[in-house]
Amino acid sequence: MMDPFRIAFFGSSLLSAYWNGAATYYRGILKELAARGARITFFEPDAYDRQKHRDLEEPPWARVVVYGAEGDAELLRALEEARRADMVIKASGVGVFDEFLEAEISGFGRFGPLTAFWDVDAPATLDRLERDPGDPFASLIPKFHFIFTYGGGDPVVTGYRRWGARMCAPIYNALDPATHYRVPPDSRFPADLAFLGNRLPDREARVQSFFIDAAHRESRRAFLLGGSGWHDKPLPSNVRYAGHVGTNDHNAFNSTPRAVLNISRESMARYGYSPATRVFEAAGAGACLITDAWRGIELFLEPGREVLVARDGGEVASITRSLDDARARAIGEAALRRVLAHHTYAGRAAEWEAIVTGNAKSLYARQ
Repeated sequence: MMDPFRIAFFGSSLLSAYWNGAATYYRGILKELAARGARITFFEPDAYDRQKHRDLEEPPWARVVVYGAEGDAELLRALEEARRADMVIKASGVGVFDEFLEAEISGFGRFGPLTAFWDVDAPATLDRLERDPGDPFASLIPKFHFIFTYGGGDPVVTGYRRWGARMCAPIYNALDPATHYRVPPDSRFPADLAFLGNRLPDREARVQSFFIDAAHRESRRAFLLGGSGWHDKPLPSNVRYAGHVGTNDHNAFNSTPRAVLNISRESMARYGYSPATRVFEAAGAGACLITDAWRGIELFLEPGREVLVARDGGEVASITRSLDDARARAIGEAALRRVLAHHTYAGRAAEWEAIVTGNAKSLYARQ
């Protein structure tokens, strides 16, 4: 790859994880791409009060451009600057002007830079297209040089190819060991089982099943719920609500409880091969992770040795009841060894670079 390789990236936010679960993923990938010689400019809108809830100042490895969310000239200036890069990437779920950005950026590639759509919720996107084949995005897919996803495996790749993608590749979530690691227990987060996740429509029913129902079954155990939006959710008395947990507290949240629960969003569980950011954050902290069952988990962590897998709230309750400190520590330590060896963002960045350099010339030739 040329040095420096200039990347213009349009995403929800790099600077704020407020109602923005993709922030950790963006940070992990782009930091490592910068370490490999890329020059990153991240364009994000001033939307959803994220700029008021920043948890990261502009990092040394990326320049951040914040544009207005009201459709003014700032967005057009951002696009004009972006098209001078070597690659322009549009992530899914920016939150404002998504259709406009996708239409504009997909059209850059014919006479300009490489273009990519980076889908951080590919199962939901593909489900949306199946429901509405006339969706404007469907006709744009073949125009992008690359489609990247943060999960989904072969089912997602096959789905995107069916819609005409020239190149589709998953770049999975991973661990940044400089950001997520084990810390001493914190008096704010003691629990037998903890779950951290924002309240979202396609997650709530699964949280009810895997976490809240498990808490009802194990009334003598202490459960901890973190994340935005749960303040008015009826909870059993043994569930303590911690509210929004900022990224600076994720290590403490993961290091303190006996076990940490991962609950996939409905569409991601259905497609499989979609480990959430939380999986690697928890493993990086040496946490004993319990996850809902989904296809492909064994590609990332070995069930029974590096992760515990539950098919429903009853199994979560049973695992919580039988889990002791010694076994929890052993599972957490095994998971930590696995992710450090095989699932870091440095490795993901190397995969991404190999895909781009290996395919760019042929994709340009097919324009």
